[in-house]
Amino acid sequence: MNLRAPAILLAARPHGESAVIARLLTQNHGMIAAYIAGGRGRQLRPVMIPGNALEAEIRAKSDHQLPFARVELVTSRAPWMTEPLPAAAIAWACALSASTLPERNPYPALYTALDGLLAAICHAPSARGWLAAMVTYEAMVLRELGYGGMKPDINADFATQFETFRTLHRPIRDHLFASQPRDVMAARVALGERLARII
Repeated sequence: MNLRAPAILLAARPHGESAVIARLLTQNHGMIAAYIAGGRGRQLRPVMIPGNALEAEIRAKSDHQLPFARVELVTSRAPWMTEPLPAAAIAWACALSASTLPERNPYPALYTALDGLLAAICHAPSARGWLAAMVTYEAMVLRELGYGGMKPDINADFATQFETFRTLHRPIRDHLFASQPRDVMAARVALGERLARII
């Protein structure tokens, strides 16, 4: 593997003294787990925020080796991580993607949809401007992974969109996280609680 491509950082877990193992979603190569040296250092720490758009250079000597990556920041989501509702939405969208998408399987439509969802979360004046994109993305993940699913009405009012968000909870939990040891769904529950306060 030797590629350079735009990527969305989905997750970054500490490894050793200063490195991270990052999950990067690319449009044409799918999700790739990669070792990033110095990922917890002063220079790269602001880059290692889930949701950030990056330019990634990824190399591996063989298909069985964990790739090494070098990354450059393209778009930072850091300013929105201090606001509770956008931060919860970004955390859930990235956790959903990192925990369910199989490695190195390209899902170009999901990459484009997630990129658009993250932009909407950061630039819409309120959740009324991005909840339709969130439920559309969740439904797309279910469909792309073979579980069918509804096609949400993107023109519905906010209350209807929230009901769709609640309806999707069970299929996401039962199909995508049935065998997950970690409670990733807690991020979705936290987001739902914040959205409910707007209704």
